[in-house]
Amino acid sequence: MEIYLVGGAVRDKLLGFPVIEKDWVVIGETPESMVKEGFRPVGKDFPVFLHPQSHDEYALARTERKTAPGYKGFAVHASPDVSLEQDLIRRDLTINAMAMTPQGQLIDPYGGQQDLEKRIFRHISPAFAEDPVRILRVARFSARYGHLGFTLAEETRQLMQSMVVAGEVDYLVPERVWAELFKALKEQTPSAFFHTLKDCTALEKIFPEINCLFGVPQPEKHHPEIDTGLHSMLCLEQAAQLSASPEVRFAALVHDLGKGLTPKELWPHHYGHEKNGLHALEKMCGRLRVPNAFKALAIHVMQYHTHCHKAFELRASTLTDALGVLGAFKANNTLHEFLLACEADAKGRTGFEHTSYPQAEMIKLAAKAAASADTSVILNTELEGAKIGEAIRRLRIKAVADVINTYKSL
Repeated sequence: MEIYLVGGAVRDKLLGFPVIEKDWVVIGETPESMVKEGFRPVGKDFPVFLHPQSHDEYALARTERKTAPGYKGFAVHASPDVSLEQDLIRRDLTINAMAMTPQGQLIDPYGGQQDLEKRIFRHISPAFAEDPVRILRVARFSARYGHLGFTLAEETRQLMQSMVVAGEVDYLVPERVWAELFKALKEQTPSAFFHTLKDCTALEKIFPEINCLFGVPQPEKHHPEIDTGLHSMLCLEQAAQLSASPEVRFAALVHDLGKGLTPKELWPHHYGHEKNGLHALEKMCGRLRVPNAFKALAIHVMQYHTHCHKAFELRASTLTDALGVLGAFKANNTLHEFLLACEADAKGRTGFEHTSYPQAEMIKLAAKAAASADTSVILNTELEGAKIGEAIRRLRIKAVADVINTYKSL
């Protein structure tokens, strides 16, 4: 059986990255011969099999022909006469079109190794334009390998832009867009995902709520970077340094969507942007079918990030009520993640990257003190209904006030 390791496994092996999944292509075989060798068929759209021992995926060499718009509009041809070179050329980038024998010999008919060494993302053939998902994949590769200095070949950027103009991205389904964004959020440089989409004009079509932030000014005193889109990217990068959580990173990314809705005559100020962006966030999450955990944290960060920044200036009652809405008094809460996203916002400004964020520690202590307040005294009284809740609230306000006063006296 003539088999080759292909795709991402070869690319990452050459880069020195850990190889998590191995994909193999098989030349000169049929579905029947694969089954006879003990392989288990799993492919729906084309012949893919699981190895009887390793459970790696083995796919028969195939060619593809565009038959309809979108990423599913392909006719697949798999037969024993399809060559390795024919199978490799249907892939997206040159760096993903290399193969390797089980003995480690590299087969590189399209210059992938050279582009890998030059740190270039380059499409392998004009057929790249037939699949809009490839735009998202290239953007995700930028997020994954951007820190290594990878850049997008100009001819590939132009091809991606022509795909946007031709309307190919209009056929992207929400589940696939979210799947690629989710992967990008977990990479080392997630902002590169959005910069790549913006450079080929796809951001406006795929993430219009984020695209409209670029070019929107903020007060230079608080935001030396001025541009709200740039600030959002800086926040995302800070979140990536502070936390591996994709939920935290997503919340930091979208927290200022409201600023994209501010009337131009009010620029550079954005009064009430914390609430003005909620509808845009709901719309974005609904369209992309964003999981509830991501959406819930993003809503909290959008509504209360300003409260968090001004924690030392807030009344104890205001902070207590905010902590209540954030669910900070419950055993299972996301206060820690909320504070990380807020810290990313504070540090996601030019010149503020290394400033401390003492608000987070103070709010943690305030929440802990309020949650630990002894409510037995109240529960043992004759108070009923709403009066019990108000009495507990006053008890928590006092606990929070004590923490605030302690910090102010330091």
